[in-house]
Amino acid sequence: MSNIQQLNDLATQVRRDILRMVHKVNSGHPGGSLGCTEFFVALYNEIMDLKEGFDMDGTGEDLFFLSNGHISPVYYSILARKGYFPIEELNTFRLIDSRLQGHPTTHEGLPGIRISSGSLGQGMSVAIGAAQAKKLNNDNHLVYSLHGDGELQEGQNWEAIMYAAAKNVDNLIATIDYNGQQIDGPTDQVLYMGDLKAKFEAFGWDVIEIKHGNDLETIIKGLNEAKSRTGKRKPVCILLHTVMGHGVDFMMHTHAWHGKAPNDEQLEKALSQNPETLGDY
Repeated sequence: MSNIQQLNDLATQVRRDILRMVHKVNSGHPGGSLGCTEFFVALYNEIMDLKEGFDMDGTGEDLFFLSNGHISPVYYSILARKGYFPIEELNTFRLIDSRLQGHPTTHEGLPGIRISSGSLGQGMSVAIGAAQAKKLNNDNHLVYSLHGDGELQEGQNWEAIMYAAAKNVDNLIATIDYNGQQIDGPTDQVLYMGDLKAKFEAFGWDVIEIKHGNDLETIIKGLNEAKSRTGKRKPVCILLHTVMGHGVDFMMHTHAWHGKAPNDEQLEKALSQNPETLGDY
């Protein structure tokens, strides 16, 4: 990718992929997937240092771990569009015997997927372990991870967050999808978590806030700033302010579309707001 227009075109196509996958099987999680589309586009096309081909050990390249695995539609789309597996395979999402299950799994050997995820609260621990392994192997590449804000209500996160700072895991950039929504409602109503920036800083992390988490230029700038802060004896956290359901007007700013598929009429309306740019599968 070479310019913002190309990246925005890709983001539009990824949104179409998400909507069509979830609609076809009347199952899946469009809200968070749509909200994190720009993040994935930026991460995989502008930020991470990736080598040709795929292997499970991931030496000699940056790694990414998706903790909130229910937003698999955006992950699958970006991996397919990046060439990890055929775009046509998106048509098998959530079908029996498909490699593209509702939560990412490893037993079917899907390129790009290194852990099974979606049991919320566990991804931070995995990412920290991978980051420490890179240090032990004298691999100077970085580890990236993504977590839901509601997911931080799980206690295992905070054990891991404390550990990462205590052990100076400074080759880790953990991003929080800070959309303020979870499956049962606004996060502040389900379980108010207070000032997340102050909490991470109190645990010894370096924290960056990206206020416009659905703007590609802003995300790229923020991610590059995060990269510049690695290697300084602190893990780095990005609080990425996104809008759940971004790009589809009737899905935005509400938890209602966290895990709900659009019907035929809703799909057509949503697709009309995201015109085809690179070709559907």
